[in-house]
Amino acid sequence: MNQEADSIRRGLTTPRAAAIAGIAFSLLLIASMVLIRSAIPADPLAAVTDVVRNSRKVSLALNLLPFAGIAFLWFVGVLRDRIGALEDRFFATVFLGSALLFLATLFAAASVAGGMVRLLINGSQSLLGTGAYNLARIQVYQAMHTYAIKMAGVFMISTSTISLRTGIVPRWMAFLGFALALLLLLAVGTIDLILLVFPVWVLSISIYILIDNFRGMSGITATPTRK
Repeated sequence: MNQEADSIRRGLTTPRAAAIAGIAFSLLLIASMVLIRSAIPADPLAAVTDVVRNSRKVSLALNLLPFAGIAFLWFVGVLRDRIGALEDRFFATVFLGSALLFLATLFAAASVAGGMVRLLINGSQSLLGTGAYNLARIQVYQAMHTYAIKMAGVFMISTSTISLRTGIVPRWMAFLGFALALLLLLAVGTIDLILLVFPVWVLSISIYILIDNFRGMSGITATPTRK
């Protein structure tokens, strides 16, 4: 009986790690997005003065993104380990591919934004005369609102499908993931802060997994051992 309890405890460390990584990713990404949104107007053609004035806040937000990406990779890896032999090859490919494409797009947009901010801080006003600043702003905007957001939606659909098949989260959370994913995939134009839908969804799943994990640990502790 003790060996069985030890085996279950070892298995429960996997969802706990996924939950902690998911929470870290969500909080870091939300903090970064809120900082950027408060420092830079949503309009990609807005004046450059706001970017220069809030350059430190923007730099802080961009420096948070690599750590958010690391946490997201950990979250994805631990979830795949949790699914184990139940993993479907088709949905596993879409699950992993969309996750990697989301991160690649996010990092590409952040690198362009970081380079633009650094040039502006150093007084490279030539950006404004050549139109390079406006081009960079539009490129970052398109990368986030057209490509990253769509990959996030695909990741949510594949994760929700896997969740329905494996039961790692309640069915209502999986169906909520489908609805929110459709919102991201079908969103056309500018919807203020729509990018926050993805990290908030990951946060809700992670919190549920963490709570469910501690419930399982409590159940094991309360079960008497046979001698």
